[in-house]
Amino acid sequence: MYASSATVVAATGTAACSSPRPRSSLHNVRLTSAARPALRRHHRRAACAVLEKTDKTAQVVADENSYVLQTYGRPSDLVFTHGEGAKLFSADGREFLDFAAGIAVNSIGHGHPHWVAAVQDQATKLVHTSNLFHTEPQATLAKRLVETSFADRVFYCNSGTEANEGAIKFARKWAKKNAGVDPYDADAVGPSEVVSFHNCFHGRTMGALALTYKQQYKTPFLPLIGGAKMATYMDLDSAAAVIKKGKTAAVFVEPVQGEGGINIATKEFLQGLRDLCDEAGALLVYDEVQCGLGRTGKLWAHEHFGVEPDMMSVAKPLAGGMPIGAVLMKQHVADAMAPGDHGSTFAGAPLVCAAANATLDIIGEAGFLDSVQAKGAYLRGELAAALKDVPHVVEVRGTGLICGVELDCPAGPVTSACMDAGLIVITAGAGNVVRLVPPLIITEEDIDKCVSILSAAVKGL
Repeated sequence: MYASSATVVAATGTAACSSPRPRSSLHNVRLTSAARPALRRHHRRAACAVLEKTDKTAQVVADENSYVLQTYGRPSDLVFTHGEGAKLFSADGREFLDFAAGIAVNSIGHGHPHWVAAVQDQATKLVHTSNLFHTEPQATLAKRLVETSFADRVFYCNSGTEANEGAIKFARKWAKKNAGVDPYDADAVGPSEVVSFHNCFHGRTMGALALTYKQQYKTPFLPLIGGAKMATYMDLDSAAAVIKKGKTAAVFVEPVQGEGGINIATKEFLQGLRDLCDEAGALLVYDEVQCGLGRTGKLWAHEHFGVEPDMMSVAKPLAGGMPIGAVLMKQHVADAMAPGDHGSTFAGAPLVCAAANATLDIIGEAGFLDSVQAKGAYLRGELAAALKDVPHVVEVRGTGLICGVELDCPAGPVTSACMDAGLIVITAGAGNVVRLVPPLIITEEDIDKCVSILSAAVKGL
């Protein structure tokens, strides 16, 4: 821990940048009289630089604590200033290997030249118009999303939770029309229930929150929207008990649960849900906010299983770090909607869509997704080998570059030890899973460093 400038003044009686001559570490070297002033100046400059960086960190943290609503737990001595590739750099000069990627957002890393050039170019032309007008980047992005997925239409929003809110609305109106109920008759009753699964995470706004599993996220804000039903992930009997014809409008499921602990569905489970939805006249909705857009080594996570949804929510990595969300849907869902049914002021703006198009350029490069699968297999293999027979390790699991190390104890001490050693990883599940969701552009050298630090942290439990 560096001393503050005030501490230096109190201890020395002089200003921080005029501190007494530091002792040379070259104890056995006799300095000439000409060399001593130069050495003193060097040490003063170094001391000033350290204190300036420390003061900057302290000031930013103090301002954040004073003026920002305190809904996040953040390190009290860390302020990031810039990133490059899979690395982040702090105000006090430290370097970190980023295996969290802004919670699976920075999939193409920090400062990718192609992405930066696209954003800079669009920023000089047009940033925002609202959705009252057409813009080229929005139309181009929608075309690309449709042509690379199951979908026929795209609705834009600004985040993953907004995408799920939109999908809930679309599903409820679709279900009423599909049941022959007038959706504009306030007294009419149609299917409206929405099913989700244990350990799921769909967002923190009121509709998406009603679908989310963790009770501590929900209890302070009750009552939430009605009609939310919960089933057990990977249990078709549990799902069948709550998916009911005439009641269920939609079933929301993550092909790979991220927040829930890196839990991976199977083809049989997703096909079973598809069949249950078809029998009940309900929509199947995939939440690929975290697992989509190349994270698993396929553009869309559900492609591993070959079971298509009616709708899908996407967000996190779509614009390479800028805020965007989208609902992808088949035409029969789109046909239920009309102008004025839903909207967003900022959604689909030219700047963020240009960023998203640049992100798709990179993810779509030949061999890119294959490399994600190969690097993911290497990461899991190296972790499994390094953690074999290590106490507290339950399992290493994942697909592509979404990976979890399940422990039989809280993972917080491991993530803290990793941070101290220059590696950023985060927790998932019940706080007992170390979650690794690095930029998709990481190298094997990055993976080796991650495995070395993480395995040492786990062994230190």
